[in-house]
Amino acid sequence: MDNIEKLQKMIEECNNIVFFSGAGVSVDSGIKDYRSKDGLYSIKSKYPVEYMLSIDIFYENPQEFYEFYKANFNCLDAKPNIVHKYLKKLEDRKKLKAIVTQNIDGLHTKAKCSNVYEIHGTIYKNYCLKCHKSYDANYVFNCDGIPLCDCGSIIKPYVVLYGEMLPSEAYNKSLYAISNADMLIVAGTSLCVEPASSLINLFNGKYLVIINKTATPYDKKADLVINESLRTVFEKLK
Repeated sequence: MDNIEKLQKMIEECNNIVFFSGAGVSVDSGIKDYRSKDGLYSIKSKYPVEYMLSIDIFYENPQEFYEFYKANFNCLDAKPNIVHKYLKKLEDRKKLKAIVTQNIDGLHTKAKCSNVYEIHGTIYKNYCLKCHKSYDANYVFNCDGIPLCDCGSIIKPYVVLYGEMLPSEAYNKSLYAISNADMLIVAGTSLCVEPASSLINLFNGKYLVIINKTATPYDKKADLVINESLRTVFEKLK
């Protein structure tokens, strides 16, 4: 039995599956991941990527922040790929109970999946730091320079930047979902970013599966590790 067959068998045995998704899940939708050779970390910029995506630069140099953010995170036209669509089918079969995602691209929601917990936020929500008025992503990405509210204050994306806490509601729902799952499928993430990756330690169910092109720090804990492209894996699943 090969790894895909093993994965299929595990899925058929379980009815409380949680999917934990990282940036690799969205690569086939034309969105860059972070740590691959062509990912965001390979971009040559004035400052390290961690600083370009930090709360520090947002306040210290919002012009520089927004130039980088608009150039690299405008995925408004991106469409769900084979992974997102498979998860919707799994949800329709009453097997998938929740998706915990590090992704801010909104593609799980575009695929009409329910119970999507965006622990790093989303580009689709934006708000004024002063009066808290909401703005959509089109306004932020299509305005000139720094997006400003009608009140004159700066608008911030509802995205978790380096140096910020994770949103408590999404994080707490993720804690509950993973703690109660009988199967956890982790895909497209190196599991190097804390505290998100430490959520894996809460899983006490039957099967932990990790699907990623490269090794992760949690591979030894997994019941099944598949080091293949996600498209290769998910196009073979039923």
